[in-house]
Amino acid sequence: MASTTAGTASTCSRMTHDPIASPIDTPNFIDNEFVTSKATEWIPVHDPATNNLVTRVPQSTPEELSAAVASAQRAFPAWKATSIIARQQILFRFTHLIRDNWDRLAAAITLEQGKTFKDARGDVLRGLQVAETACGITTQLTGEVLEVARDMETRSYREPLGVVAAICPFNFPAMIPLWCIPIAVVTGNTMVLKPSERVPGASLILAELAREAGFPKGVLNLVHGSKDTVNFILDEPSIRAISFVGSNRAGEYIYSRGSANGKRVQANLGAKNHAVLLPDADKDAALNALAGAAFGAAGQRCMALSVLVTVGESSQFIPELVEKARGLVVSAGFEKTADVGPVISRESQARIESLIGSAERDGAIILLDGRGYKPENYPNGNFVAPTVITNVKTNMECYKEEIFGPVLVCISVQTLEEAVQLLNSNEYGNGASIFTKSGSSASYFQKNVEAGQVGINVAIPVPLPMFSFTGNKKSIAGGGANTFYGKPGLAFYTQQKTVTSLWRRENVDSGKQVVMPSHL
Repeated sequence: MASTTAGTASTCSRMTHDPIASPIDTPNFIDNEFVTSKATEWIPVHDPATNNLVTRVPQSTPEELSAAVASAQRAFPAWKATSIIARQQILFRFTHLIRDNWDRLAAAITLEQGKTFKDARGDVLRGLQVAETACGITTQLTGEVLEVARDMETRSYREPLGVVAAICPFNFPAMIPLWCIPIAVVTGNTMVLKPSERVPGASLILAELAREAGFPKGVLNLVHGSKDTVNFILDEPSIRAISFVGSNRAGEYIYSRGSANGKRVQANLGAKNHAVLLPDADKDAALNALAGAAFGAAGQRCMALSVLVTVGESSQFIPELVEKARGLVVSAGFEKTADVGPVISRESQARIESLIGSAERDGAIILLDGRGYKPENYPNGNFVAPTVITNVKTNMECYKEEIFGPVLVCISVQTLEEAVQLLNSNEYGNGASIFTKSGSSASYFQKNVEAGQVGINVAIPVPLPMFSFTGNKKSIAGGGANTFYGKPGLAFYTQQKTVTSLWRRENVDSGKQVVMPSHL
């Protein structure tokens, strides 16, 4: 395979929306080299703010996919045998390089995904925090030992699985790869990572930085493509575990097929996150938080606020929320004043606008309509402005579907108990929040709501990586048994081994041993 010195020297480091005269095709990354694909099928990547062509992503060939796995297999024995201190030092350098290249990574995200530059920097930060926490591996992965009988002890410790894979979504091009790479490799695994075919740039930069940090050949490999690449990962016998973040349709397929092939699979799926607003809440603080959670990142995050449940008189706060939403600047992500960028594609824009239209047909009231919005200087972008819909019922399509856009649907109830019942009736369980000054109301909500991540006066309660991402119900495939970072993340990427040893203090012939050993 021919390597290319172009590597990541493409549009992913340019802070611009200008048309690119000769976009560079995206390479694979195999054996620490950027390798030009021999694909016959290419997937175009467009800047969501302009729809200018940024790059083309290959549907990697079967030979290229097999080469990436073979590289990871070759690297595993030596990487597993590398001391945990040595792996930790490499990860320290990796985190340092991410900090040095923070703006470069953010620029790649803004160009390919569309989120505002300041939000893209936050994308990098939340991934970096996972990498920094993984540097504490020497205190997180200690084993246990117990003298279980005279001259006999049992030790328990964790070992890497082998070759693992990650299938990443478009909405967090840096954060989700960094949920996977640091924990997987610092525990001694080697990885094959598939970025979203819509946003390859940030992952390519991370691969370049991993090589510079000292990752040996084969410890991290990147391949590209869509369904064919996913199916290869699901079916390849050498891949022991798979991490996935994305839609329910894709995630349930990946969980089912991967599990059927004997692989560990952790999959974070869809969501319909609710916030409950009580009349006693700090109104200004609550409305600012709600607007940011609903419309930030153009609503394209699994923890975005989708539903506002007003309790009693708090429904009177909605007009002020509408004015805050109306005041948000919708524009291209590199514009310094931008608060809300475009959505990822024309198809996504059309779907979001269709769901807004369905609300109108079902009898809801659109107080703020973001359809058809075209910012000055960006008439060809995939923009949907903040949208607020009231008089929503739980049987409406706009409530049942995950819209994944800057759309907030509002439901009014009379009591906190009604609000909790409404939340618990929803099939998703990623996040739920309450805004109140009442400790007893917050305590009732915390104890009774069925959601994995609960916020009290916090609109997006995603835990930092010393804890773990803890969605539940249909938001996590397989009932939420596995989560990405924190202690459960370490457990996912390792397997437990126990060793029982007997070293006699006296040299005596114990005779025949035909029963279970006890040696008391």
